[in-house]
Amino acid sequence: MSKVTIRSLQELEQYEGTEMGVSDYHTITQEQINKFADATLDHQWIHLDAERAKTETPFKATIAHGYLTVSLLPYLWQQITSIENLKMQVNYEIESLRFNQAVTVDSQVRLRAKLLSVKDLRGIAKARLEVTMEIEGSKKPAFTGIITFLYHFND
Repeated sequence: MSKVTIRSLQELEQYEGTEMGVSDYHTITQEQINKFADATLDHQWIHLDAERAKTETPFKATIAHGYLTVSLLPYLWQQITSIENLKMQVNYEIESLRFNQAVTVDSQVRLRAKLLSVKDLRGIAKARLEVTMEIEGSKKPAFTGIITFLYHFND
């Protein structure tokens, strides 16, 4: 599936109710996990101590922070769609989010997204997306949820 280009609220509305696509895979590295731990001050050993994680967790490896995987949403969404002619994009809401499976270090994840609805808020597009972060080789996704972006298109 090729990347969808959207330049206006009206163009976005045309995709309401459709699966928008799937991103490329992204590998979660230990370096990325370490940097996220530093940025968020969450240095729990299950994310950072490979030897201990190998012997003391059911995962047998360090795992990515759940919020690290969520923070990849805008990046992976931009691989599915190209939203152009924008003043700005705002992360507006996470309506529901369920972490289903831990993401171990060196796993590859990708985003699958469906545009559930689009509302016109006085010229601002409120886009609700059903999102699933898939883990390569796993039947269970890392997470599922509904998120909302606000798109302020240029006139």
